[in-house]
Amino acid sequence: MNQWAFVAGAYALTFLGTLVLCLSCWRSMRDAEAAAQKLTDRS
Repeated sequence: MNQWAFVAGAYALTFLGTLVLCLSCWRSMRDAEAAAQKLTDRS
């Protein structure tokens, strides 16, 4: 069996995991910025 299929799968899994992590962090940052903006608008 050819090992390159496993190598390509590992790269694909790493790429997708990194993409999901980045999107999750971006959404959390956006929510935190909105919450901080609400705090500054209150005063």
